[in-house]
Amino acid sequence: MTKSIAKLAFVGLLAAVIAGAPVRLLAENKPAAEKKEPAKGEKKQGVTPFNGKLAAVDKTAKTIKVGERTFQITSETKISKTEKPATLDDAVVGEAIRGAYRNTDDGKMAAVTVRLGAKSEGEAGPRKKKEVPSK
Repeated sequence: MTKSIAKLAFVGLLAAVIAGAPVRLLAENKPAAEKKEPAKGEKKQGVTPFNGKLAAVDKTAKTIKVGERTFQITSETKISKTEKPATLDDAVVGEAIRGAYRNTDDGKMAAVTVRLGAKSEGEAGPRKKKEVPSK
């Protein structure tokens, strides 16, 4: 009788461990903040930098042309000139311009940020690698 009780307890304990294992594994493998991956064929919504000379400004269509590319100015676009807020009216054809844009679902390039004028001293430039002196 003692053997059968021991066997029964062992089988019950084994069943409990097997039943609880998948739950524990799922809890360990689940990332803290799940990121939604874009579906196949969908583009990721990252920003891409641009720079050059301002070729054209269309205030009615709310677009700017830099080189051969045309960027849409939206209500979310942050425009600045000499590190101060600016508007599309402050843009002058031929001046230096830089910023970042995002591709929209309808194939347009929507400007996220636009900086008018030459780069000021306080603005960070591209990072350069430090050269290690040779011995």
